[in-house]
This record gives sequence, C-alpha cells and structure tokens, in this order.
Amino acid sequence: MRRYGKNPDEDDIRVRPNRKGNRPRTNIRPKHEDASEGFVLTVDRGRLHVLVEDRTIIAMKARELGRKGAVVGDRVAVVGDLSGAKDTLARIVRVEERSSVLRRTADDDDPFERVVVANADQLAIVTALADPEPRPRLIDRCLVAAYDAGLEPLLVLTKSDLASPDKLLESYGALGVPHVVTSREELAVGAAAERVRERLTDRVTAFVGHSGVGKTTLVNALVERQRATGHVNAVTGRGRHTTTSALALPLPGDTGWVIDTPGVRSFGLHHVDPSRVILAFPDLVPGTEDCPRACSHDEPDCALDQWVTDGHADPQRLYSLRRLLATRERREGD
Repeated sequence: MRRYGKNPDEDDIRVRPNRKGNRPRTNIRPKHEDASEGFVLTVDRGRLHVLVEDRTIIAMKARELGRKGAVVGDRVAVVGDLSGAKDTLARIVRVEERSSVLRRTADDDDPFERVVVANADQLAIVTALADPEPRPRLIDRCLVAAYDAGLEPLLVLTKSDLASPDKLLESYGALGVPHVVTSREELAVGAAAERVRERLTDRVTAFVGHSGVGKTTLVNALVERQRATGHVNAVTGRGRHTTTSALALPLPGDTGWVIDTPGVRSFGLHHVDPSRVILAFPDLVPGTEDCPRACSHDEPDCALDQWVTDGHADPQRLYSLRRLLATRERREGD
C-alpha cells in the first residue's frame, strides 16, 4: 500500500530528522590537496611513525583508505596535527604509488603475501660465514625475491674471522652479485661499516637475513641510532629475534636510508612469477625467443640449452638461473 500517493515530492511527506546531527553519507571523498608529504619509518600496532620534513609524527590510517595499508618505506600524504608534539595524532589519507615492493610469504604453500618494505632500491642479504652456518637456499630465495621486485641484490658476509668466504662466493660468482665481506674486528674499528656504507650511498636499502647473523649489529655500525642485539643459541645454532619490526634509519649526512627488518627463518616465494626471474639474466633473455610457450626454462625443450651450447652465454649462468628457479621446489634447509 502506497502511503503518499504517486507524487513523492508532495509537501506533506514527513522527513525524519538526523538525530545524530552528522552529515549524510556520501561516496565523494575529500582530495586532501593540501596534505603534507611523509615517509613511513616504522609501524607499531596500528600506529605509524612518519617523517614529515624534519619531524617524526605519529599517524593512523584514515578510514577512506579501506583495506589498503602503509608499510615502511611508503611515501604518504598526511593531514591533521603535524607538530610531532606528545599525544598528537595525524591521519594518513593517501599512499603514493610505489616504485618497488618486496614481498614474501610464510612458505611456498601460503597464498597470503606479506609486504616487507616499499620503495627500496637495493636488498642487502646478510649471512654469517659461521655461527650460525650459512644457508645457501635462503640466500637463493632472497635473490629470487629481489629480482622479482626489481631490487639490486647485495651480498653481505659477516664473521669472516671464523670462516673463509671463498667457497660461498664461488657458488655465486656466475650471478655477478656484488658483495662485501666483514669481520667482527673490522666492524669494531669501523672499517667494515665504511665499505658497506659505500654501497648504500643515495639508495634505500632493505637488510634481510636470519637471526644471529649480525644484521642489526651491522646496521648499528652504519647509523647513529642503536637497536638491541642478541646472540646465537649454542644448542640450536639459531639466533634470537631482537628486531621485531622493520625500521627505516637515515645514514649519516642524509646520504641514504637503511631499513632493518626482523630476522627471518623462512622466505616463501608463492607470490613470485617464475617468468620474471629470467629478467635478472639479460644475457640469457634473447635465447628464450625460441622457447616453447609457457616454458619454465628448466625442461627438455628449453631453447636456452642450445643458446648456451652455441656459445652465446656462460653455462654457469644458465645453471645459476635454474638453481634459482628451483628454489620454490626446495625448502631452505635442504
């Protein structure tokens, strides 16, 4: 039964008042053209520490962002109280387009991606030569993630006073990955930190590695702010997690950024498209033109075998490519 007849615009229609006194809902969102630019330093239980000009402010994600979150390294637009004073809270209203995204999954069967950092240029893979023993499979997985994200990898080998780096470096020689070897004595006097710092100038570098390899100790030597460090368990040979959240730290003189990330014990690659890994081997890319459709580059009909046989590329490069492609089929401890 119609209550008001055919004309819904009659004057006798009763309109319910808005008792809450708030504005009616709308799909039109403010553009926040006057928002300030910020750089996310760390995320702590839903609160984001953001660098705005020369101040660190505390901010939260605005409702209009929906499920889209911000991570360390993100460039964001911020509104509200930007004074940085105690007990003030700003709002992040926009996350700018990312130039790169480093992701990982808990394991290869987990479809849920975890964004590690955004907008990094370089991935420093830190591994100890002893105490704990190096884990080449984890290094391989980090390399694959770096290539997939478009980051330049850097291999940082620590504790060279306990073991020689020659064997490990030989296995990665064909990849051409730049490397820096450090010892605890050199780190104490600053020589090792200076060599690493030369590789970080004018870059945003994310540091990854499993616990106990000396990653945070190295980061402390590179920057002015100090983070807590731990030790290696003598029974299990594993390190203790001391870094619980990613943190962006500026290099002295504002010459670059270091992002220290929590120690990892696995680096799942469920999210990685194997077809992108070949892009890290530009000398092999032309050889894929005659490959079968959807070729994995590790099968009998792959054209890369003939390409290498004809002398167009080093066989060790093809071996390295296939070793990295196979990392999704193997666990780090294998």
